[in-house]
Amino acid sequence: MDDVEITGYVPGLIGRVVELHGRYYSRHWALDVHFEAEVARELGEFMARFDPAHDGIWAAVRGGEILGSITIDGGVTPAEGARLRWFILAEGCQGQGVGKRLMGEAMDFCARAGFARVYLWTMQGLAAARSLYDRWGFQEVQGFEDTAWGDAVHHVRLDKAL
Repeated sequence: MDDVEITGYVPGLIGRVVELHGRYYSRHWALDVHFEAEVARELGEFMARFDPAHDGIWAAVRGGEILGSITIDGGVTPAEGARLRWFILAEGCQGQGVGKRLMGEAMDFCARAGFARVYLWTMQGLAAARSLYDRWGFQEVQGFEDTAWGDAVHHVRLDKAL
Protein backbone atom coordinates (compact mmCIF):
# COMPACT_ATOMS: atom_id res chain seq x y z
CA MET A 1 0.00 0.00 0.00
CA ASP A 2 2.42 2.60 -1.26
CA ASP A 3 -0.35 5.19 -1.41
CA VAL A 4 -0.76 5.13 2.39
CA GLU A 5 0.95 7.99 4.22
CA ILE A 6 2.10 7.58 7.82
CA THR A 7 1.66 10.89 9.61
CA GLY A 8 1.15 12.31 13.07
CA TYR A 9 -2.14 13.52 14.48
CA VAL A 10 -4.77 14.61 11.95
CA PRO A 11 -8.19 16.07 12.80
CA GLY A 12 -10.72 13.32 13.32
CA LEU A 13 -8.12 10.76 14.43
CA ILE A 14 -9.49 10.35 17.96
CA GLY A 15 -13.01 9.64 16.75
CA ARG A 16 -11.81 7.32 13.99
CA VAL A 17 -9.62 5.26 16.36
CA VAL A 18 -12.57 4.88 18.74
CA GLU A 19 -14.84 3.90 15.84
CA LEU A 20 -12.39 1.30 14.50
CA HIS A 21 -12.02 -0.25 17.94
CA GLY A 22 -15.75 -0.21 18.68
CA ARG A 23 -16.74 -1.81 15.38
CA TYR A 24 -13.97 -4.42 15.22
CA TYR A 25 -14.18 -5.64 18.80
CA SER A 26 -17.97 -5.69 18.84
CA ARG A 27 -18.17 -7.68 15.60
CA HIS A 28 -15.35 -10.15 16.29
CA TRP A 29 -15.20 -10.34 20.08
CA ALA A 30 -18.70 -9.31 21.24
CA LEU A 31 -17.23 -6.56 23.43
CA ASP A 32 -19.88 -4.12 24.55
CA VAL A 33 -20.26 -0.37 24.88
CA HIS A 34 -18.07 -0.33 27.99
CA PHE A 35 -15.04 -1.22 25.86
CA GLU A 36 -15.71 1.51 23.30
CA ALA A 37 -16.37 4.05 26.07
CA GLU A 38 -13.09 3.10 27.78
CA VAL A 39 -11.16 3.57 24.52
CA ALA A 40 -12.82 6.96 24.00
CA ARG A 41 -12.20 8.15 27.54
CA GLU A 42 -8.60 6.97 27.81
CA LEU A 43 -7.59 8.14 24.33
CA GLY A 44 -9.16 11.54 24.99
CA GLU A 45 -7.31 11.84 28.30
CA PHE A 46 -4.07 10.84 26.60
CA MET A 47 -4.44 13.46 23.88
CA ALA A 48 -5.27 16.15 26.46
CA ARG A 49 -1.93 15.51 28.23
CA PHE A 50 0.06 14.64 25.08
CA ASP A 51 3.73 15.65 25.30
CA PRO A 52 5.80 15.04 22.15
CA ALA A 53 8.92 14.52 24.28
CA HIS A 54 7.63 11.11 25.41
CA ASP A 55 4.31 10.49 23.62
CA GLY A 56 3.61 9.68 19.99
CA ILE A 57 0.64 9.03 17.77
CA TRP A 58 0.73 8.03 14.12
CA ALA A 59 -2.03 7.67 11.58
CA ALA A 60 -2.15 5.69 8.36
CA VAL A 61 -3.97 7.89 5.84
CA ARG A 62 -4.95 7.32 2.22
CA GLY A 63 -6.76 9.98 0.22
CA GLY A 64 -7.79 11.78 3.41
CA GLU A 65 -9.26 8.60 4.96
CA ILE A 66 -7.79 7.48 8.28
CA LEU A 67 -7.11 3.76 7.94
CA GLY A 68 -5.52 3.09 11.29
CA SER A 69 -3.29 4.31 14.07
CA ILE A 70 -0.75 3.42 16.74
CA THR A 71 0.14 5.29 19.94
CA ILE A 72 3.07 5.38 22.34
CA ASP A 73 2.17 6.59 25.82
CA GLY A 74 5.39 7.41 27.64
CA GLY A 75 4.12 9.72 30.34
CA VAL A 76 2.10 7.68 32.82
CA THR A 77 4.50 4.97 33.96
CA PRO A 78 8.01 6.01 32.89
CA ALA A 79 9.60 3.48 35.26
CA GLU A 80 7.76 0.67 33.42
CA GLY A 81 8.65 2.07 30.02
CA ALA A 82 6.57 3.29 27.14
CA ARG A 83 3.15 1.75 26.58
CA LEU A 84 2.06 0.88 23.06
CA ARG A 85 -1.69 1.49 22.82
CA TRP A 86 -4.66 1.74 20.46
CA PHE A 87 -2.99 -0.06 17.56
CA ILE A 88 -5.68 -0.75 14.97
CA LEU A 89 -6.22 -0.90 11.24
CA ALA A 90 -9.37 -0.88 9.16
CA GLU A 91 -10.09 -4.48 8.22
CA GLY A 92 -9.50 -3.87 4.50
CA CYS A 93 -5.92 -2.75 5.24
CA GLN A 94 -4.85 -5.64 7.41
CA GLY A 95 -2.14 -7.95 6.07
CA GLN A 96 -0.79 -5.40 3.59
CA GLY A 97 2.22 -4.02 5.47
CA VAL A 98 0.56 -0.92 6.93
CA GLY A 99 0.69 -2.28 10.47
CA LYS A 100 4.38 -3.08 10.04
CA ARG A 101 5.01 0.52 8.95
CA LEU A 102 3.08 1.91 11.93
CA MET A 103 4.96 -0.39 14.30
CA GLY A 104 8.25 0.76 12.80
CA GLU A 105 7.39 4.41 13.46
CA ALA A 106 6.42 3.66 17.05
CA MET A 107 9.51 1.54 17.81
CA ASP A 108 11.85 4.09 16.18
CA PHE A 109 10.28 6.81 18.35
CA CYS A 110 10.78 4.72 21.51
CA ALA A 111 14.45 4.20 20.69
CA ARG A 112 15.00 7.93 19.95
CA ALA A 113 13.16 8.90 23.16
CA GLY A 114 15.49 6.67 25.18
CA PHE A 115 12.97 4.23 26.62
CA ALA A 116 14.53 1.09 28.06
CA ARG A 117 11.36 -0.94 27.53
CA VAL A 118 8.06 -0.93 25.62
CA TYR A 119 5.04 -2.87 26.82
CA LEU A 120 1.48 -3.44 25.69
CA TRP A 121 -1.68 -5.23 26.68
CA THR A 122 -3.46 -7.32 24.07
CA MET A 123 -6.00 -10.13 24.04
CA GLN A 124 -5.38 -13.80 23.54
CA GLY A 125 -6.71 -14.82 20.14
CA LEU A 126 -5.61 -11.81 18.08
CA ALA A 127 -3.31 -13.98 15.95
CA ALA A 128 -2.24 -11.42 13.33
CA ALA A 129 -1.42 -8.77 15.94
CA ARG A 130 0.37 -11.30 18.11
CA SER A 131 2.45 -12.47 15.15
CA LEU A 132 3.53 -8.87 14.50
CA TYR A 133 4.40 -8.34 18.16
CA ASP A 134 6.40 -11.58 18.19
CA ARG A 135 8.35 -10.49 15.08
CA TRP A 136 9.26 -7.25 16.87
CA GLY A 137 10.60 -9.21 19.84
CA PHE A 138 7.83 -8.75 22.41
CA GLN A 139 7.65 -11.45 25.09
CA GLU A 140 4.63 -12.50 27.16
CA VAL A 141 5.11 -11.66 30.85
CA GLN A 142 1.64 -11.66 32.40
CA GLY A 143 -1.98 -12.55 31.78
CA PHE A 144 -5.42 -12.51 33.39
CA GLU A 145 -9.07 -12.98 32.48
CA ASP A 146 -12.01 -10.67 33.13
CA THR A 147 -15.51 -9.76 31.92
CA ALA A 148 -15.41 -5.96 32.27
CA TRP A 149 -16.32 -5.49 28.58
CA GLY A 150 -18.98 -8.17 28.32
CA ASP A 151 -17.75 -11.65 27.35
CA ALA A 152 -14.71 -13.13 29.10
CA VAL A 153 -11.42 -11.88 27.66
CA HIS A 154 -7.94 -13.19 28.42
CA HIS A 155 -5.61 -10.18 28.60
CA VAL A 156 -1.90 -10.64 27.88
CA ARG A 157 0.94 -8.26 28.70
CA LEU A 158 3.88 -8.26 26.31
CA ASP A 159 7.22 -6.54 26.98
CA LYS A 160 10.18 -5.67 24.77
CA ALA A 161 13.55 -4.46 26.06
CA LEU A 162 15.16 -1.81 23.86
